Amino acid sequence: CLATLIIMLVGDTYTLINYVSFINYLCYGVTIIGLIVLRWKKPKIFRPIKVNLLIPITYLAFWAFLLVFSLYSEPVVCGVGLIIILTGVPVFFLGVYWRNKPKCVNRLIESVTCWGQKLCFVVYPQGGAAEEP
Repeated sequence: CLATLIIMLVGDTYTLINYVSFINYLCYGVTIIGLIVLRWKKPKIFRPIKVNLLIPITYLAFWAFLLVFSLYSEPVVCGVGLIIILTGVPVFFLGVYWRNKPKCVNRLIESVTCWGQKLCFVVYPQGGAAEEP
């Protein structure tokens, strides 16, 4: 969010749309690759929807073309998109991977989460119960 706010203040909306488009293409392709790997490694898992593997493989072919074309035509935009994605790595390590955090860090994370929930009206805070309208 912070990186997006900085880009919105410094750059124009067209550039931000290019960043997000590249990030979306990248994430969709990685998801489809994960689908194919799971179908290959764990074929007996229950799947509510099962499609012919020709569909995801065809999608990956188009995905690879779009990704390579994006990298060739606008390498700076793609690089910034990758940097935006990589800004989530420290958040992952601080919030998920680091198991034995000090209590002050846990309190800080909980207070930031509660503040964000109240600000965006997305979820009621953990301590309070929801009122019936």
